[in-house]
Amino acid sequence: MAVFTRVTEADITAWLDNYSLGTLLELQGIPAGIENTNYFVTTSNGRFVLTLFEKLTSDELPFYLNLMAHLARHGIPCPCPVADKNNFFLSTLNGKPACIVSRLSGKSITQTAPAHCAAVGAMLGQLHSAGLSFSDVMLNPRGTTWRASAAQQVSGFLVPHDAALLDSEVAYHAQHALSDLPRGVVHADLFRDNVLMDGERVGGLIDFYFACNDSLLYDVAITVNDWCMTSESKLDEVRTRAFLRAYNAVRPFTEQEAASWPIALRVAALRFWISRLFDLHLPRDGEIVNAHNPEHFKHILQNHIAGPQPVWL
Repeated sequence: MAVFTRVTEADITAWLDNYSLGTLLELQGIPAGIENTNYFVTTSNGRFVLTLFEKLTSDELPFYLNLMAHLARHGIPCPCPVADKNNFFLSTLNGKPACIVSRLSGKSITQTAPAHCAAVGAMLGQLHSAGLSFSDVMLNPRGTTWRASAAQQVSGFLVPHDAALLDSEVAYHAQHALSDLPRGVVHADLFRDNVLMDGERVGGLIDFYFACNDSLLYDVAITVNDWCMTSESKLDEVRTRAFLRAYNAVRPFTEQEAASWPIALRVAALRFWISRLFDLHLPRDGEIVNAHNPEHFKHILQNHIAGPQPVWL
């Protein structure tokens, strides 16, 4: 989340005329994140989140909005899009595709305990299970082709040994894909700041705009690489086992997924190392943008490559 496009109270008041959400009480920009423009919107009818899409097009967005509506109907605590008076989820505000969704309870946490990891693992298993009945398909826009292209664009900014690591890892995963594993809808960005915790319970999952169809194990690896990582950029055994066992109780892993776990962890780390390098060296103009440090995922990747077999069930 971020603010690239300025929205005034007059703008949102006029836009809300096409919704049955009451009158505007408060508008507040959300500074965190790097992809879309986001505001908290409070009206006389409740609390909502407004999103203006800076990259995604009107043709791409129905997948994400319909997915959130589908998951919400299946009991997953995610933002539910609000339809306008013409029964459309998507409209236009200040020249950008825009939607407004329900605001969920809870707050993101920075320090994770085994109980938090177990709760998120179980919830991710529920999300994957609920997604199996969602018929729309979106291939992963951050897959093999994107990794090769983005890595080429950022490699010139890197010192030689980092560029060599990047090139070799992109080549490795081009030859060791996870395409034969169970597939379905994945969140693809379920970091701590995209989960709202209510004590040890998951209050909400947010920011579905990287969701796509891919290996379910890849999604598990992305999430574990954030929720179960130590300050030394290595997996914490207790938190990792809590996460994986809770997930496995909802959607059991296959033997092939167990064998592919080391590869999944590496490609998940590579994906975010590349995207953070891209955001650091080739940023877009924006009023409020927080670029994350790419060194974090480089160290995670290096440890996955050099270390012993990673923690499993």
